[in-house]
Amino acid sequence: MNDPHRPVQFVISGKAHPRDEPGKQLIQFVANLRHDPRFKDRVVFLEDYDINVCRHMIQGVDVWLNNPRQPLEASGTSGQKAVLNGGLNLSILDGWWAEAYDGANGFAIGRGASHVSDEVTDRRDAEALYDVLENQVIPMFYERDVDGLPRRWIQRMMNSISSLAWRFSAHRMVADYTRHCYVPAAGGLSCDMSR
Repeated sequence: MNDPHRPVQFVISGKAHPRDEPGKQLIQFVANLRHDPRFKDRVVFLEDYDINVCRHMIQGVDVWLNNPRQPLEASGTSGQKAVLNGGLNLSILDGWWAEAYDGANGFAIGRGASHVSDEVTDRRDAEALYDVLENQVIPMFYERDVDGLPRRWIQRMMNSISSLAWRFSAHRMVADYTRHCYVPAAGGLSCDMSR
């Protein structure tokens, strides 16, 4: 995080369900990292997470990190919205990202495997996260051409937008519901009332 040539900053926000005590403790631990001198200016915690905070984060992010414990991904809509703003997803292969990731439109943490022991899964996921950050995300972000542009990063952003924006949108969802649910439930497209 403190590499003078390739620094990384984590901007973190979120909240746990009111009855999720382990989740609340984890958020408190993460929020307190910003006070650790080792992470000065490298960890930022935005309090009072809500749709407005999320909106600003999505608009300004380079990488949307999502690391749920499998199979507990909620819906993934924030990561889907990050795509529309040019942000790349870095996520566990769970939920929508397991369906969406193609190797060229973002980054994956691990290979989608989980273990019966949460501790083993968490350790594997942490190692995979460090590996992808150190060997893919950070080098690609900082690799610049003679014009100072991160060409491979830009290509991955374009791959992300072109392969994901149309697939994970309200427009496609409404079209799918109409074609696969509403029209068949209404008896099809015929105006023949005897059916």
